[in-house]
Order: sequence, then structure tokens, then C-alpha cells
Amino acid sequence: MTGHHPLRLMTIVRFFLLLACLVPVVAEAKQDKPNIVWIVSEDNSAKWLRIYGPGGAPMPTVERLAKNGLIFNHAFSCAPVCSVARSTIISGCYAPRTGAQYHRKQATVPMPDGLKMFPFYLRKNGYHTTNNSKEDYNFHPADKRGVWDASSRKASYKNRKAGQPFFHVQNFGTTHEGQTFGDPLKFQLKTDPAKVKLAAYHPDTPIFRRSYAHYLDKHMAVDAQMGAFLKQLEKDNLLDDTFIFYYGDHGGVMPGSKGYANESGLRIPMVVSIPKNWQHLAPASPGTRVDGFVEFVDLSATVLNLAGIEIPAAIDGKPFLGKGVSLTELNKRDQSFGYADRFDEKYDLVRTLRKGDFRYSRNYQPFNFDGLYNEYRYKQTPFSQWRELYLAGKLNAAQQQFFKSRPAETLYDLSADPDEVNNLANDPTHQKTLLQMRALLQQKIKGLPDLSFYPEPIFIRAGLKNPVKFGQKHKAEISRLIDIADLSLESFKKSRQGISSALSSKNPWDRYWGLIVCSSFGKEAEPFYEQAKQLANNDSESLVRTRAAEFLGLTGQQDPRPILTEILNSTDEHILANLILNTVIVLQDGKPSYQFDPTLLTAPWTKIQKAEVASRVLYLRESSK
Repeated sequence: MTGHHPLRLMTIVRFFLLLACLVPVVAEAKQDKPNIVWIVSEDNSAKWLRIYGPGGAPMPTVERLAKNGLIFNHAFSCAPVCSVARSTIISGCYAPRTGAQYHRKQATVPMPDGLKMFPFYLRKNGYHTTNNSKEDYNFHPADKRGVWDASSRKASYKNRKAGQPFFHVQNFGTTHEGQTFGDPLKFQLKTDPAKVKLAAYHPDTPIFRRSYAHYLDKHMAVDAQMGAFLKQLEKDNLLDDTFIFYYGDHGGVMPGSKGYANESGLRIPMVVSIPKNWQHLAPASPGTRVDGFVEFVDLSATVLNLAGIEIPAAIDGKPFLGKGVSLTELNKRDQSFGYADRFDEKYDLVRTLRKGDFRYSRNYQPFNFDGLYNEYRYKQTPFSQWRELYLAGKLNAAQQQFFKSRPAETLYDLSADPDEVNNLANDPTHQKTLLQMRALLQQKIKGLPDLSFYPEPIFIRAGLKNPVKFGQKHKAEISRLIDIADLSLESFKKSRQGISSALSSKNPWDRYWGLIVCSSFGKEAEPFYEQAKQLANNDSESLVRTRAAEFLGLTGQQDPRPILTEILNSTDEHILANLILNTVIVLQDGKPSYQFDPTLLTAPWTKIQKAEVASRVLYLRESSK
């Protein structure tokens, strides 16, 4: 009999129809690459979150991610300011090696030869890449070609093809420094100001307490925004296949944190939620706290590793998630490197290394005191009040230090001194640690090599075309400049011959750094007064003349104003003028105080409205009234 029973035939048909319906579901569940999402808040140190310690803000969205993933106890931005931190992230390279270390950029730099911004590699391997929306890179705009499918306030992972894996960045600015501007006495608060814990270096005033409380409130607000975004991912049934990173783009934001290469400026919150279908790519089970150190150069390598993409050799970082990463190895990582250079109009040169519980910092120009005027910083009311209290003599020793010259090097035990107010650099019991960390930092910056040992305007003139190649070509010279700079770490007696050789060198940057060392020693460098006067009057390089006048002014040996005014009026470069004006403000607002007359400045750059130099000119005019 060749026929089939009707009921039996109907059962077979139903079975195959049901199987056909199930096939797409099974295929979607077996996505061959994970999705990756970054949720980024701005300007907030780890200490502002409850998951990192008492007194932090309750953030249930972040805490939910942590419950389903990993909390990184030691995550660090490499720079304490947006553009430099984000340039480090997008390139996977330390910014002083690539020339991307200055904020805001006076000129863009190219990506290192053969290296693309890392989302390019994701996109090349089938990912849909979107950024919503902050970029703030210090690299050439042309280097963004092929990086993002969309980068705007409308960019969304939802516009990908069916089944396409995606990498999406969602940025929230609610905790940004700009959100703290205004009168703290008028802020509407949820957090009780009486219950906040102030840093040891901050004065205990209603303005500071209310500013702290306001910033904690901002964390709760941004957590709610992140929660709404997370609900959308959940609604779209994406959580089982999506790694969700939450991190802050650098530390901050109360005075003395953002913009400063210290623990509060560099240590960030970081949590990574591990998706159900990709648990095998995590080095530990959900809920684990990772003690190993991770830093921003590691983010690009980590994302590429999660996606199964080869990590380019030119990237400085290494992955902390994905294939080949174990918790044992990860927890052995105990070092992070940080840097601070020009921030808007304010110059500095600080390099720092954290190893275990100790943070070592090298202040290469210690006379550039932390509280040196910076227009954007001083829009914060507590910043201005802090300075007013200093000038009125109403601060204790820890609170005053922000407005005084710094030691050339500092060493802090963060387990006992999280606010970094007790410098152990001269403590005999910590000399072994000091020397070890000094050597590690020297090795690090020489190895890059660090392009900041050329003044920024000189680097822009000579090294902008290919910064990495320029650095490699001049690696030996940079190493020598670092050695000259480090003469300030020895006794003057030991360093005297080295300083003499530097000041007599035919190389202007040897002379430049020799004079900075003299300023670091102050009046102890008295044997070089006459030579400095000769250099101030006659050197062929204007920046050498500037540093000579600076040394003589700081020690009270010679009024620096006539020479500095002459130099400023003889240049038509606003970038060069801004660097020289940093010396002017140090000499005016520090000790001894030389009041400069801005009406004597007649060069064309004084009429520039938008560049950093305009902020300095405006401040000089306002402070002379």
C-alpha cells in the first residue's frame, strides 16, 4: 500500500514546520563572535563609587554589571585628562611616544606607521562599529577613515545587519567637570554634605562639602542614564552575547585630581559584565574582584583579543580578557604608567609609576606648582576658594602644598596614605623602594622614547610629520636629556659637574635642561648665576634664554621681566609664546613675585582670541588691574 494515513502525514508536516521555525533561533544563539559595548562616564575617579569604598555613590546599574562580571580594583587611565586619555585608548599606545600627550591639541599627529585606530580591525573583520559620541583624539582626522560605521549622537548598534556582531561606545557626560560649575551654595542636593569625606589636602568648608555632595549626586544621575541604556540592550535580547565594559575616562573631578598625574587623577572605576554565552573568555567567574593592574593602553588589545583578532605589534598594551589570559597571570601585573603635560594653557611635565601600593612621581619642573592658574580649572568655585584661603594664610601644611613648589620626586604608600600627603622620598626606610621605582620610570621613558623632553613648539617644528620615527631617530639624545634632567635627584655637589657640562654644551636642549636643573636646586645653584646671566642675554635659542631668566628670577638674582618681555615681543609663534608665558605666570604668582605689565606685550599673538595663549593674556590683563 503506497498511501499515508492523513493524521500521520499531518504530524510529519507539523514536525518539519516546527523544525523550520527553530532553526533561526538556534543559529542566532550560536553567534560566532561576541558583541562588545563600552559605557563611559567622564572625569570620575574610582573613589566616587560605593563598590570601591565607603562614602562612594550607590550605583545600582554598575553594581548589577559587577555582579555579572569582574570588578577591576586597579584600573588606570594613563593620563588625567580627556583627549590624551582617549588618544591612548584609540591607538593602544602611550601618548608621549606618539606625540599625542598635549591637551588641547595645538596640532594633530599621525598614527604610528602601519597602525590603525583599533576599531578599524574590528570593522575589517565583520564588526559593526559605532561611537556615541565623544572622540577627542589628538590624531589626524584622516586616520579615522574606516574606523566607525557611525560616530555621532545618533550612532547606534541597531543599524547593523542581521546577525552582525557589533562594537558600540556609549558616552555619558553627566559627571564631566563642566557639570560642577556654578555656586555650590545654591545646588539642590540629595547627598548630605555633612556626611562626605574630604581629601586630606582639601579645606573643610561648606563650598567644598557641597561640591562633593553635588558630585556624588551626579554619579547617581549618570547611573540612572546607564540603566536606561542597559534596559535597551536587554529588551533587544543582547545581554547573553555582549561584553559590557563600564569605565571612567580618567580621574577627577574635584580640585587637584583631573589634570594631575596622581592617584585621584588616574585611578578609574572599571567593571566588565561577562555574557552567558562567552564565559570561557573570562579569566574568572562573575563577581570576582581582579587585583591585577590594567591601564588604558590595554583596552584596544583586550577588545581585539575578545573578538579573536590578531593584536598589532605596534600596540603598547596587552589583553586582560580573552583567550590566553589567566587570573593568576593577570593578578601578577602590578605596574601602571601615567603622564601629565600641557593642560590647556598650563604647562607641566610629570611622569608617574605605580607599583603595588607605592606611587612614584617625577616632577621634572618642580617650580611649576600645581595650583598655577588655569582658566578652565578655576571655573570651579572650590578651586578659587582654595586659592583664596591659601593667600589668606588659612590652610594647614597638607592643604598649602598645592600652591607651593614641589619636590623633584615623590613616593607615597597608598595603603597608608591614599591622598598622597606624606612624601616618603627622603625617608631612609624607603630608599630601596625609591631607587627601584626611579630606575623603572627612567627605563620606561627612555624606552618609549618620551618626546616631551623637547619643548612642545620644538617638537611641532621638527617631529610632527612622523613622531614615532622622530623619537627613534633621536632616542640617544632624548636619553641624554633625561639624564641631565635627573641631575636634580642627586646632591648639588654630585651634580655640579654634570650641570656645568650641560650649560656649556653646543646642544641648546642640553643647556635648556641644565637651566631647569638649576631652577630645581634654587639658590644652591649659586655657582651658575653668572653663566645663567650670559645665557639669558646672549643665547641663540629663545627658550634657553627663557629658562635662564626663570632661574635668575626664581632665585631673586635678577629681574626677569625685561628679558622675558623682549623675548615675547620678538616671536610671532603663539605656541612658543604660550610656553614662555607659563614662566611669566610662575614668576608672577609664585615667590618671589614679579608683577608683569601686559601693556608692554605688543606682538601679533596677543590679539589671538581662541588659542591657549589668549587665556594667558587675559589673565595677565585681569591680574594687573
